[in-house]
Amino acid sequence: PDPEIVNNIVRNGCHFVAIGHPFGTHEQEEWRFSFSQAEYKLVYSMNHCQFLTYGLLKVFLKEVINHQLEESNKLLCSYHMKTTVFWAIQQNTLPHWCPQNLLTGFWVCFKLLLRLVYEGVCPNFFIPQNNMFLTKVHGSAQNRLFLQLHDLYKKGLACLLQSSSIRSYIIDVLCNSRLSMCTDESMMRCEVDYDLELVKESDKAVAPTVNLFGLTKVIHAIEQLVDSPLTHYQLVTLQRFTASLFQCTAFQLYNMYTNIGSNKQMYIADKMSCHMLKLAAKFGCVSDMLYIAMHYYKTLRYREALSVIEMTKVKLAQPYLMYHRRVDRERYTEAVGGQSWSTKIRQAVAKDIILDNEICYISELIAEQQSALQNEEFSLFIPVFVMLHFLEFLCYRHIDTTLSKAALDELQVLVHHDQGRYIRDVLRDISWEILGICQQITGNLQAALYSYQQSLTQYPWNNIQTATHRRIHDIVGTTSHY
Repeated sequence: PDPEIVNNIVRNGCHFVAIGHPFGTHEQEEWRFSFSQAEYKLVYSMNHCQFLTYGLLKVFLKEVINHQLEESNKLLCSYHMKTTVFWAIQQNTLPHWCPQNLLTGFWVCFKLLLRLVYEGVCPNFFIPQNNMFLTKVHGSAQNRLFLQLHDLYKKGLACLLQSSSIRSYIIDVLCNSRLSMCTDESMMRCEVDYDLELVKESDKAVAPTVNLFGLTKVIHAIEQLVDSPLTHYQLVTLQRFTASLFQCTAFQLYNMYTNIGSNKQMYIADKMSCHMLKLAAKFGCVSDMLYIAMHYYKTLRYREALSVIEMTKVKLAQPYLMYHRRVDRERYTEAVGGQSWSTKIRQAVAKDIILDNEICYISELIAEQQSALQNEEFSLFIPVFVMLHFLEFLCYRHIDTTLSKAALDELQVLVHHDQGRYIRDVLRDISWEILGICQQITGNLQAALYSYQQSLTQYPWNNIQTATHRRIHDIVGTTSHY
């Protein structure tokens, strides 16, 4: 639902009603949460097509699913239909709810209902932990209901012809091949596919370097867009752009006052930079937390940086993580299915780290950024897992040499043995380069030389060869003096 509706519902809360669990042992003492007012608002916030879909499902339930069943044998009720519609809308399975898509909307909801019955779990829309199938839809009754629904499913949209009320209205549509819609699962896209596409498209929303004096104009434009009616797709793109803008601005601001500012100005700039980076991480993706770690490392706060790195590491280790179009569909759906786009991106999506080559993030990569700029490459792309171990190594150097070595070992295993799962082939140039930088810092010059040479053999996506040649020259010059 629109944020305005959500805010209104949250603001007005819910009711307690004196109704106990019908199968519980404390029915006379229990009270129930009632979200009837919230449901009323959600139903009235539906557009015409969504409302018709809800009505169509209610008729289908009454005249087909529950037809000729005794009251005691009816496992599904209209509340289940309402909940199914709520979840279908929330999951954005159908991008356009319009009259032309009425039957498509019905089919999306029917498929979702079938899945819920199969799993035996129908999450309450307001309290998802509450399974509304718990008391009735289980065991042999659940199996019978699933088989009944699956038989209807196999008929496709023709199952609607079993409804006496609907039959006469849609028979012409179903018989007209030009008006028919596809119900073949191989041709229908699921929620995960839409999310993959959305993440791919939002990758393009990277903010260019903005002059700090022009920043207020950009933020004002963003505020105007936020207040305008946006689709979910537009909102996520705007969020991605804003996160990118805040990240660039945070480092620009700190760098500016590092060169010209007093202690007080530095303190204020640091607070503002931290605030912007935390805001960016709040509505950015999992990997955006590493920009906070970079800033902490840059400002010598190694323990704070490591704390952020540990939190990021936990999130990156989740089995439902979506990274470079790789995702465990089942676990992803279990973890964040039905959540808002913003929640999904913040909790379950990771992207490569993008550094604007006109901004200094950490001094160890200045040479690579300058090399890329000389070749008119304005961004440096670094695999998130490589950046994670790189920062971990750099921070532990100042705290614990044993853990620093462990971080370097993990980075080495990753770069040497990854088969494309965590490092894209086109980003192997910077991955070998970063490994070489770490090895050179520890004094292992032979290993560093090998890594730099490997970097030169990779596809030059980041255009860092000038920096690589310079680093090789430095090592050769150093070793020739021994």
